[in-house]
Amino acid sequence: MELPPLLRQGVDAALAGVSLADLGRAAGTLSARYRAEIRDGRFHLSDDIAARAYLATRLPATYAAIRAAMAAVADIRPHFTPVDLLDLGSGPGSAFWAAMDCWPDLGHALLVEGSGIIRTWGERLAQDAPVPSEWRAGNVTEPLADLQPRDLVTLAYVLDELDEPARGPLVDRLWSLTRDTLLIVEPGTPAGWERILAARGRLIAAGATLLAPCPHAAACPLVRPDWCHFSRRVARSRLHRQAKGAEVPWEDEKFIYLAASRLPGQQPAARVIAPPRLGSGQVRLKLCLSEGRAEERLFTKRSGADFKRARRSDWGDAL
Repeated sequence: MELPPLLRQGVDAALAGVSLADLGRAAGTLSARYRAEIRDGRFHLSDDIAARAYLATRLPATYAAIRAAMAAVADIRPHFTPVDLLDLGSGPGSAFWAAMDCWPDLGHALLVEGSGIIRTWGERLAQDAPVPSEWRAGNVTEPLADLQPRDLVTLAYVLDELDEPARGPLVDRLWSLTRDTLLIVEPGTPAGWERILAARGRLIAAGATLLAPCPHAAACPLVRPDWCHFSRRVARSRLHRQAKGAEVPWEDEKFIYLAASRLPGQQPAARVIAPPRLGSGQVRLKLCLSEGRAEERLFTKRSGADFKRARRSDWGDAL
């Protein structure tokens, strides 16, 4: 997956003339902080070079993950056409650009971000976007004044930056601001899965309908050290590769997400929760089933139409 052309052009312009050595150092610092899930009260994106490093190395991956999660929502609810978006912890607007791509009829977006420098870059990138946006400074852990419910509310790659006591109240507050659908996206790590499970429990208790990825509202059937996550392959630009010191022209972004709605959706019978294993005349799929359990199933040519569907399926697909 690649960034939309208009966004890619904006990122290219933002990176023009930046020292590659400075960009590489800033990208390394960002990667280390994200991997360690450091919570020291400071913004990860606190200066201009860190913000530009994020645009070069992290924006393509977060965009791809959010866009994939939105595609899953659109698959479950094909007639869902959100009119407005509220995105908290917006960064440079990853969810905004993904929502515009997924739902072209989106009419307006309100984006709240605490880091002044990345908010400034987000506003610059959004200037030529086809959908009007309003950008606001704000701490996501505190109540924000004058916010009205929106059709679509998103929180992407934010819970991992918060202390545990702040996460639950934030999820509750976001649900109260959700007119239709709430989407939460987290890194696809065991810790990210744990955070999604905690949010999932609160939303079920609040009466939400789970849309994706779970095909049921029962307890998660996976047992540690296993965990639920998905992957999206992201194309790396030449500058992206140089900043990361990488040679491969792509990377795989692991992520986990949760979509919940105040309205029902057509739940699938199962979701593929691991890469399919293909063999001669057979496919093995690890599935999370609507009955609330997970199991591996073997499909062969004798399975007929089910075999053909299994061969076309990919990690994260609904069946």
